[in-house]
Amino acid sequence: MVPGDIPVVAGGMKPAYYCDTPNRERGVIVVAGSGAYAGYVSYWDRPIFVSDAFSIEVNDAIVVGRFCFHVLRRMQDDLHRMKRGGGVPHVYPKDVARIEIPVPPLAVQREIVRILDQFTQLEAELEAELEARRDQYAYFRDVLIWGSCTEDRLVRIGELGSLVRGRRFTRNDLQHEGLPAIHYGELYTTYGVRASESVSRVRPEISASLRFAVPGDVIVAAVGETVADVGIGVAWLGGEPVAYHDDSFALKHDQDPRFISYVLRTSGYHTQKEKYVSRAKVKRLSAKGLGQIKIPVPPLEEQRRIADILDQFDALVNDLNSGLPAEIAARRKQYEYYRDKLLAFPEKGAAA
Repeated sequence: MVPGDIPVVAGGMKPAYYCDTPNRERGVIVVAGSGAYAGYVSYWDRPIFVSDAFSIEVNDAIVVGRFCFHVLRRMQDDLHRMKRGGGVPHVYPKDVARIEIPVPPLAVQREIVRILDQFTQLEAELEAELEARRDQYAYFRDVLIWGSCTEDRLVRIGELGSLVRGRRFTRNDLQHEGLPAIHYGELYTTYGVRASESVSRVRPEISASLRFAVPGDVIVAAVGETVADVGIGVAWLGGEPVAYHDDSFALKHDQDPRFISYVLRTSGYHTQKEKYVSRAKVKRLSAKGLGQIKIPVPPLEEQRRIADILDQFDALVNDLNSGLPAEIAARRKQYEYYRDKLLAFPEKGAAA
């Protein structure tokens, strides 16, 4: 193995980082032990280093490892419900050890594994293609926006219009019905380039204390957990004003909002932005810093042309209702359907 090529598995779908020496060999089932992913089950067909998690060793004279993995993935919600403890939740090996699983003949297990692995392999191939398409899309987006940009077309964001900070609302103000609202954290976790509906609502009785973005404004995150999160923008295209949090700004301008939002996702923008972001535990970007960043501002007709082109690419790689994400979701549902059918064995002692 190349030094630093060993995945360190703590939880979740991807390695936390890499190291030089493994502590488990290939064919390992890993259960995340703590944190947000506590109880998450993964399978690694390569040497790994398990940290803040635990592995399951099966008796291969009785159980096929991949069969056990598919069974536990079917029980994923049950494992998540095993979380215990205040603060950081934990899932403990002794609790998982009490789980009973079906054990059909080895030949049956292998055939079930063969069928289910075909679905997971197809999903993995689609996800790899999606990742490649996203890289391709990001490159094309940067070239399309910045490639032919000349210095005379660069404008400071602060010169495009005004940056208006939102007003605070809390989780206690959120409810299922009410006024549309966008929390700053949703800007980089929930929304894409644009939004016409909000996922959150706030109590109408606090409307006098709120600040609203109007259709066409671009709402920009001023706070984030990482430097990459800060400065992400979302074009608000809804049919009514939307309340926005005080850890975000609304850029009020007369440009194409989709184009501006796409610019706020380019490497040329983020490279400049990094020098204005404070590096405290919570990353912050001030209106003054954001306003200093220069971005391309071609004529409005050219902005719309570029935004229309990028909308097509964005749908291909991000739209859950079309393109590759929709196909991956369909394959995942297909896998879950056949997994549930194939692993629905009658309980021991049940009548035939």
